[in-house]
Amino acid sequence: MAGDRSRYGLVLSTLGAIVLGISVFLPWYGVSITATGVAYMQEVGGQLAAQFGNASMQSYVGSLHGTLDGLAGQQVAALSAHQVLHDLNVILLALVGLALLDSLLALARPVASTPAGAGASVAVLGALASVLVIFRMVDRPAPAGPLLALSLREGAWMALIGSLTMVVGAFWPRARPAADVSEAQPRGAWSGLSGWTPGA
Repeated sequence: MAGDRSRYGLVLSTLGAIVLGISVFLPWYGVSITATGVAYMQEVGGQLAAQFGNASMQSYVGSLHGTLDGLAGQQVAALSAHQVLHDLNVILLALVGLALLDSLLALARPVASTPAGAGASVAVLGALASVLVIFRMVDRPAPAGPLLALSLREGAWMALIGSLTMVVGAFWPRARPAADVSEAQPRGAWSGLSGWTPGA
């Protein structure tokens, strides 16, 4: 049905908003130790062993250097937007709430009474969310000096997909209602058979 097809965009925007809301609580950044961090740990460990440890302690710390070298670049923790992006976390959840309210109110109406512009504000909300997510993907929170590095995790990508899906759903083409041809077809058929045209 044409009316049903026109509501697909609203459903898509709703799903995008739900994905965006869930992504806030998923890992956005992976925390890994840099080569500088490993070298710093080795240096501190060697100093402590030399100052407070005996010969066996010093040899043990020396044997750990090879193990610590393997930690460089390895992910040791994960951070969600809820944990590290406190302001953005609240803003994204507010955008999700407004988008769901707009989309679900339009979906709750009967097909015939759904206005042509229903759910249009979701495009603005989704675009704003996309800009904020991309900004935080490019400008990541500063880790603790040069010792740690942050990499993107699945939560950030899900947030981007969800916000872009909201925009796509808002711009989903609305199907026009089919023209009423119930009377035009019989008249056209009769004219072709009889040569008579209405009003002649």
